[in-house]
Amino acid sequence: MIPFSTMQMYFPPTGNQDRTDRVSFINYQPRTRALHETAKEEVHRIIARNHGKFNYKDPDAFDEWDTIRTVDQVGKIFDAMNMFLGSVGLVTLALGAIGIINIMLVAVADRTREIGLRKALGATNRSIMFQFFTEGAFLTLMSGGLGMAGAAALMAALAKLPQPPGFDTPRLVPMTAALAIISLAFAGVLAGVYPARKAAMLQPVEALRKE
Repeated sequence: MIPFSTMQMYFPPTGNQDRTDRVSFINYQPRTRALHETAKEEVHRIIARNHGKFNYKDPDAFDEWDTIRTVDQVGKIFDAMNMFLGSVGLVTLALGAIGIINIMLVAVADRTREIGLRKALGATNRSIMFQFFTEGAFLTLMSGGLGMAGAAALMAALAKLPQPPGFDTPRLVPMTAALAIISLAFAGVLAGVYPARKAAMLQPVEALRKE
């Protein structure tokens, strides 16, 4: 930041040397973000008043870069990307939950005689339900942990490669990883409810007769 007179003396603009009041560009910042449009209009009006009294409302009279508007546009793009990726994550969770339900239903069908024997020996519906409930949650947590470990290993491998200028390698954010694991566990718990209840509702005699 230097005075305008100093710039004229030591850093004169190239071309049109007869114009001593010529500047290349002007940077300005509004006092608050809410005064963005008001500040821009005031700057346009002052420039129009001091340089020919042209129409300051004419958008073609100025060649400017509105950084605040650019930030807003980039923010909208990232918001749209977050919504898209979030919807992809929800669909993935739903598909994973469906897979867990199928796995647990197959497990219930394969272990029908075991369930009948346990109930005949005194196991309660609650204990049977809890068994399959925890199995579903364990499968989900284990798969989520393996997936997170694989993602962390991939990111670590990418970090060792030469990076192009201006690009950073993806990093594993602990808070995001914890949120993903919690979401997976919640989906696994919900997915295990139906198979667990179906296993708990089996009658011992019917379960023991089933081949």
